[in-house]
Amino acid sequence: MHELALRPGIRMGPYPERRSEPLEGFDEFARRTAGLWLRWPGLTRRRAARFAASVQSAAAALQGLEPAELQRRLAVLRAAFQRRPLDPVLAVDAFALVCEFAHRTLGKRHRESQIIGGWAMLQGMVAEMETGEGKSLAITLPAATAALAGIPVHVISVNDYLVERDAAEFQPLYAALGLTVGRITDAVPQSERRPEYSRDVVYCCNKQLVFDYLRDVVGCGAARTPLQRTLDGAVPGRSPLLRGLCFGIVDEADSVLIDECRTPLVLSRQVRDAYGPAVFLQALQLARALRPGIDFELDAADRSVALTEAGRAALPEAGKPFGEFWQAARRSVDLVRTALMAIHSFRRDEHYLVRHGKVQIIDGNTGRILADRSWERGLQQMIEVKEGCDPTPPRESLARITYQRFFRRYLRLGATTGTAREVAAELWAVYRLRVCTVPSHRPTQRVRLGRHVHSTVAQKQRHVLERIRQMHWLGRPVLVGTRSVAASEQLSALLAAAALPHAVLNARQDHREAEIVAMAGQPARITIATNMAGRGTDIQLEAGVLQVGGLHVIATELNESRRIDRQLYGRCGRQGDPGSYESVLCTADALVAESGLQAVVAAAVRCASRLPAALRRLAVVPLALV
Repeated sequence: MHELALRPGIRMGPYPERRSEPLEGFDEFARRTAGLWLRWPGLTRRRAARFAASVQSAAAALQGLEPAELQRRLAVLRAAFQRRPLDPVLAVDAFALVCEFAHRTLGKRHRESQIIGGWAMLQGMVAEMETGEGKSLAITLPAATAALAGIPVHVISVNDYLVERDAAEFQPLYAALGLTVGRITDAVPQSERRPEYSRDVVYCCNKQLVFDYLRDVVGCGAARTPLQRTLDGAVPGRSPLLRGLCFGIVDEADSVLIDECRTPLVLSRQVRDAYGPAVFLQALQLARALRPGIDFELDAADRSVALTEAGRAALPEAGKPFGEFWQAARRSVDLVRTALMAIHSFRRDEHYLVRHGKVQIIDGNTGRILADRSWERGLQQMIEVKEGCDPTPPRESLARITYQRFFRRYLRLGATTGTAREVAAELWAVYRLRVCTVPSHRPTQRVRLGRHVHSTVAQKQRHVLERIRQMHWLGRPVLVGTRSVAASEQLSALLAAAALPHAVLNARQDHREAEIVAMAGQPARITIATNMAGRGTDIQLEAGVLQVGGLHVIATELNESRRIDRQLYGRCGRQGDPGSYESVLCTADALVAESGLQAVVAAAVRCASRLPAALRRLAVVPLALV
């Protein structure tokens, strides 16, 4: 950790950041192995508990002070930070002041779990906090503390809604502390972003932040010397947008740092189209004539396609009717392979939507539309032609970076999420982030009602429908999780046929996300959501719901990662509220089918049907290995 770079008034050129090198070979293996051990609490939890006790004691002493005295102590603290940046003793005083100002401006007082989470983030760790524990309020502690020490802070959220919500909610707190708040969303024009980034604490969406960083890289020029960059910073309009990558705090860290970590973000510009729609149509026609398993091999897990020798040999003859263009071996193979991917690997209403005559990519982790995102190397245009849309002009890359490389460049990085222990080794290996599991404010009352596996989709649907009907009759709200838009709409049709009122939240309704989530905790409310995990908003329960058992969650498919399943289950039983969850599956589910274990799972289901009820759960153990 380069503490010198975090001292106020000292800059590493106009753009402080850490230069990271890719991990290779034994180094990566060693870090991953170390991460398996560093996930255990041990000394970290005891240190955090001592820190939280000190903060609560110091905050209690501030409660009766006059506002003028609080401001005086705040000024003394800021002066002390100039000499001892982020000193642990001063951090206690800073946390205590933030707690007291939060109570006076927001009417909220930080709980012990939030103080522990804030301490972990300030130390450069991932604070694993249960859903509903108040991660957004916990973030204000390290963000305000670092800003009081003169360190530029970025609070990074997964979407524009959360950026606007949190920046607006906590602005009074930061203002009382003498700090300014900036916000960066898609709605903020480029011409207005530089002053926003100059604020003490900047709330920003991860995608917007990374693209602005790439614009700085292109604008400043990677080959320019530190002296040239310093001179650029003195010229109005030529200085970078960002003040550097000093201290970043990532909300929903598992989504940003793990699920999307290898996705390249490409800053590009439009170029002249090399191929017209006719070429893509011909490629699709040739691809449909090829035989799976003979002319090409499909890897469902990686969504990749490889032509066999037989397939390559067949292309020149098949392409003759379309002219000389298709006799160039390399070009024809590339185009047909892209067409095969468009046909077999990317499915409508699962991987993308067609809306207003455009193909829009669906985020597989959150179920949201990825606005202004497109596939590379002609795949976007191929899918657009496949769906009968006008192909968008191709673009050339100016700069690119992955989230993995970008976040490793922060001089200090903290994060929070509801699920991190499963990926603790990866977080340490890639980002040098330890996981600190924060005890919940109240004991959890979440009840697991088991896993039900059926042989057919029809049986699973009947089971789901009956469970929804039962919970609806009891007056309990129900959240049903699906993995695709198509699955959510199919279930919606079944509920409509059964005269059960409900709401659907998928990529088609992502603009109504906050409204739908706000009502999901009402009595007898039924909500169907694609990949509810990671949406970043809590379901607030009405008072009457608590008396009848709280929110009930039904998972209709498993995800590749148990962590994502745990996020869905975590939507119920927040902050000690009652709640329950179950999963209803079948052997035809995509995860089972793609894994090749259909026969194993089907055998387990058959065995389960012959066992007493108390032993049936043991028969589906093989499914847990998928």
